Amino acid sequence: MFYPLASTTWADAEYAALDRVIRSGRFTMGAEVRAFEQAFAAWAGSRYAVMASSGSSANLLAIAAAFWHPDLGWTAGDEVIVPAVSWSTTYFPVTQNGLRLRFVDIDPGTLNIDPALVEAAITPRTRAVLAVNLLGNPAALTDLRAICDRHGLILAEDNCESMGATLGGRQAGTFGLFGTFSSFFSHHICTMEGGMVVTDDRKLYDTMLSLRAHGWVRDLPPDTHLPVDPDPFVRQFRFVLPGYNLRPLELEGALGVPQLERLPGFVAARRANGALFAQAFADLPDVRIQAETGRSSWFGFAMTLRGRLAGRRAELVRALTAAGIESRPVVAGNFLANPVIAKLDHSVAGPVPAAEAVDTDGLFTGNHHYPIPDQIARLREVVGAVAAQG
Repeated sequence: MFYPLASTTWADAEYAALDRVIRSGRFTMGAEVRAFEQAFAAWAGSRYAVMASSGSSANLLAIAAAFWHPDLGWTAGDEVIVPAVSWSTTYFPVTQNGLRLRFVDIDPGTLNIDPALVEAAITPRTRAVLAVNLLGNPAALTDLRAICDRHGLILAEDNCESMGATLGGRQAGTFGLFGTFSSFFSHHICTMEGGMVVTDDRKLYDTMLSLRAHGWVRDLPPDTHLPVDPDPFVRQFRFVLPGYNLRPLELEGALGVPQLERLPGFVAARRANGALFAQAFADLPDVRIQAETGRSSWFGFAMTLRGRLAGRRAELVRALTAAGIESRPVVAGNFLANPVIAKLDHSVAGPVPAAEAVDTDGLFTGNHHYPIPDQIARLREVVGAVAAQG
């Protein structure tokens, strides 16, 4: 394919890391995972990092830990405000923990949650705002943090698509109680599967360590807030929380360290490609491209069709495919239009016209960790040609 959605970021160091683990004979979570967690926490500027088996399970782990946090007092039926556009596993962990989703619309320019609508959506049952930094672009995190502080709410971030994005010089994913990251193949770094949660909160950290491994207290430090049996033999199989098995593999942890070392270069290349994309589409009124907030890490290149292209997404996708250009919907589109919504406890704070526009007229193409000027030029040519036929 001339312009694929994603490509491998591995080089010799990654294959050497895999070989080292294979030769060691230790594949379950251990020293390699801990080394990656420590390196990731240092990179993010956070006190703690906990690796999980995927970005989706990182969301599950973090939200479950917040639910069981002894100082937050969340109970079933409490609300979490979420944007109407995101990936499915932003939402599922909320309802899987007995919480209620409260949907608000996105900003049509940034494609992220609209802060003004967030404040208007708060009810007496609201406990948190789960901001999503969509496709590399930070949400209005400073504004959202101020709203949460005014109303006594928790701010959390799903940063799975936006590793390396910054706002005011601060890493996206570090503005709230926790932030989640993904290292799936198509994301900024790749550990095969894998996710990470960062936090500065010690109790949340200890709770995540327990929940990640069955809800037991094995390997927790003696000063944890969780009840640790004084008998070390009994402590091996003592369960204190309704946990999961969300542990990553040593292979994934070993891949994370060299990938993280190369992340600044990956992000710099993606930003250079992003500048070319923005320049290429600046003169095309039939496409609205994603407006950058702070410094995006440019997961991909999102566009909402309008003018001559409005209602013609299927036609454009056919033309892109014929030109060897891979494309996708803007994540799950308007999530309220997905059939699964009937199975999720939720409310909607008001109309979601921006999400509906993305659902019918939104798409994105890939970005890469190397220069792609020819691919961007071809993308612009195809989009412009389809528009001209309207």
